[in-house]
Amino acid sequence: MSEVPTAPRRTDPERFHARVLEASTPAELLREIARTDSDPEGSGIMTGKARIYPVRLDSVPLKAAPLLKQEMLAVGADSAHARGVADLSVESSTVVLLGTWTQYRRLIPKLTRQPFQLAPIGRAIDLALHRYTSRAPRTVRGLHRSFRTGEKTLVMGVLNVTPDSFSDGGRFLDPAVAADRARELVAEGADLIDLGGESTRPGATPISSETEWSRIGPVLERLGANFPVPISIDTRSPEVAGRALESGADLINDVGGLRLAAMRGLVARTGAPVIVLHMRGEPPTMQVDTTYADLRGDVYAALSGSLVQAVRDGATPGQLLVDPGLGFGKSAEQSLELLAHLGEFRSLGHPVVVGASRKSFLGRLTGGTAADDRVEAGLAAAVIAAQQGASIVRTHDVRPTVRALAVVDAVRREAGHVGAHRSGEGPDGHSDGFEVDGSSVSRTSDPT
Repeated sequence: MSEVPTAPRRTDPERFHARVLEASTPAELLREIARTDSDPEGSGIMTGKARIYPVRLDSVPLKAAPLLKQEMLAVGADSAHARGVADLSVESSTVVLLGTWTQYRRLIPKLTRQPFQLAPIGRAIDLALHRYTSRAPRTVRGLHRSFRTGEKTLVMGVLNVTPDSFSDGGRFLDPAVAADRARELVAEGADLIDLGGESTRPGATPISSETEWSRIGPVLERLGANFPVPISIDTRSPEVAGRALESGADLINDVGGLRLAAMRGLVARTGAPVIVLHMRGEPPTMQVDTTYADLRGDVYAALSGSLVQAVRDGATPGQLLVDPGLGFGKSAEQSLELLAHLGEFRSLGHPVVVGASRKSFLGRLTGGTAADDRVEAGLAAAVIAAQQGASIVRTHDVRPTVRALAVVDAVRREAGHVGAHRSGEGPDGHSDGFEVDGSSVSRTSDPT
């Protein structure tokens, strides 16, 4: 005869079934609060109070930092700044704000009326919060074929037509074989193809634009205008990028991060989308110095500067995507740190692209495995990237990545990560402006 479970006694704390909720998105939080049969309007208000959003600001002026802390405390939030602010021994400070969505909604209108650059600081906070929380799908218009981010994690299949790439070098040198491989990647589920003619592995020897084009051009010719998915050209050369766009490519994957004025001019002139990747130095030397004062802060600032310069030179914000550049001038530990905090780069306001597939830092984690034996490690990295909000995952192993991300995206939809709320709408369901004396203070429309 089986025992009957003993019911919790009236004084037993277990009878309350207390548990910490795994409710990391506004949609999930709203559902959990609604399950209490709370008033619907009150549920929306409480959702805005349920999560702390830490916001970092750099170079906050000395006079602004204590006022910012004072205003944060006044709305029930807090901030941290340098000790030197108190004794006036610093000219500026990095500041970390700790507030809920509701507290920021109360804070930002107040900052618009303050001196010492607090008004632009308020706008910066507003932009970062809306960019970070927005899950609205967006269409990226390629020159010939477009793609849509935000509805699922897109998979970009890697196709290197090089003799010396670290993973598949030499396998697809024949243009016919390369074109067949591109079609195979599409059949496996690739949403985009990334075609490269120059190896950018650490220590790679640079090649001429003519050599690079001689590898890429015949492949593009075979793929033709009717190829079913957008084609990205992985190149640092404005000349190669321009010829590729004329020959049917849709976007540029610039490992150089738009350093070259000629590449920025090409992007502005053609309207082609471009992935702006962070790399310190050049491929032959990028691993010589991987020392950063503040890895994530330095990479973020560099990408932000590149985006601002691109817009100044004529690009539109909708053309730009960002890639923090795992393995490009970073140690294995640094690549892991960037992967773990990838979501921070959503605050730039552009789709985030990540390429971890078969890279050496994954090999180190898996006992020194060879590049083509890192599939499982690459899948894990792709899953982490998708969970952090990456829009596109670049991979050599398309079929297993597509299958793994199908599960991730299904879970994220359930949790409210995918399409959770409209562009510019906050976690509490309010519109994108903050209310000041009954009038809306709108965000700037320029996401750079």
